[in-house]
Amino acid sequence: MQTDQLSVDGRRIEYRLVEPAAACGVELVMLHEGLGSVSQWRDFPEQLAQATGCRTLVYSRHGYGHSSPLEEPRRVDYMHEEARAGLPIILNQLGIRRPVLFGHSDGASIALIHAAGPGSEVAGVIALAPHVKVEDLSVRSIAAAKTAYLGTDLRSRLRRHHADVDSTFWGWNRIWLDPAFRDWNIEGLLPLIRCPILAIQGEDDEYGTMEQIDSIARSAPDARVLPLPACRHSPHRDQPQAVLRAAREFVAELGLGAGRRGR
Repeated sequence: MQTDQLSVDGRRIEYRLVEPAAACGVELVMLHEGLGSVSQWRDFPEQLAQATGCRTLVYSRHGYGHSSPLEEPRRVDYMHEEARAGLPIILNQLGIRRPVLFGHSDGASIALIHAAGPGSEVAGVIALAPHVKVEDLSVRSIAAAKTAYLGTDLRSRLRRHHADVDSTFWGWNRIWLDPAFRDWNIEGLLPLIRCPILAIQGEDDEYGTMEQIDSIARSAPDARVLPLPACRHSPHRDQPQAVLRAAREFVAELGLGAGRRGR
């Protein structure tokens, strides 16, 4: 899988762009999970681009994939930093305006934070398994991931996708298990989001209860939710056709015309 690179504040950011066969003029930006990367999405970006007609950007955040590794531990506000500093620079460098943000887990939270900003030009947010608060279930599952990383083949499996796998894993795991992180919460930002939101979550999600998307439905002005049965924390893997269908309908309903690219 061939990727290109951007320079963001002196850091290397890997990315790739996927062109649909029949472009609708809308651009979509995919934001990965807490242990994700460009390659972790596998062929789903191609599927999503073809289903929606959107030119699709996929990138690995700082500390992930083949982007520059972390220089220091993550802070409690690391998702806010990415949403308000890292993502805007990337969009500006690639000339992307009014995108649809498609985020999974941490990436979904970053999408929501970015969309709540006063200067946001986001056309819509598709949030898969978003975190808007820290739940006991989340902490238990992340503690279990630590045990798996130390005692199973999880490290070797993740190493296929990350140049510095230890930096990636511990950068995510340690901050989520830090007692200071228990107070992390973005529910207060949800009423500020003016674009449409589609929040999707598996009913068997091991990292969050349905309260995560229910909170979005209660607080955001224009939000709908899609609970998926027989689905865990990765709806795009467990129920790909349901996610693709919902994404296609969501983008079509936004009513964005051709000619948005690069404006």
